[in-house]
Amino acid sequence: MKNSNISEKDLTDYERLDAMTDEDIDFSENPPMTEEMFARAVRLPPLNVREPREELTVKLDRDVAKYYGDMGSQYHGVINFLLRRHMQEQLKKPVQPRARRA
Repeated sequence: MKNSNISEKDLTDYERLDAMTDEDIDFSENPPMTEEMFARAVRLPPLNVREPREELTVKLDRDVAKYYGDMGSQYHGVINFLLRRHMQEQLKKPVQPRARRA
């Protein structure tokens, strides 16, 4: 027997979701939010404010290129996201003074 309230496209019962309140949502399986989670968060600019992309050629180890290439056509965005996250982590660190040469 088919439930007519369930969307055929994604199998979601939108009527039931619309009727839910915040109190109906079970968050018991979610881990508590910690300060460390917020400290490691990556803040992305809004989609309409992103920097223009620069096209360049990068030589990657074959296994690294295969790993990201196997993610599908959007793998460039994944690599960009990971590089941005690394950049933001580095920018958070205090600048280390360079040792002077004698």
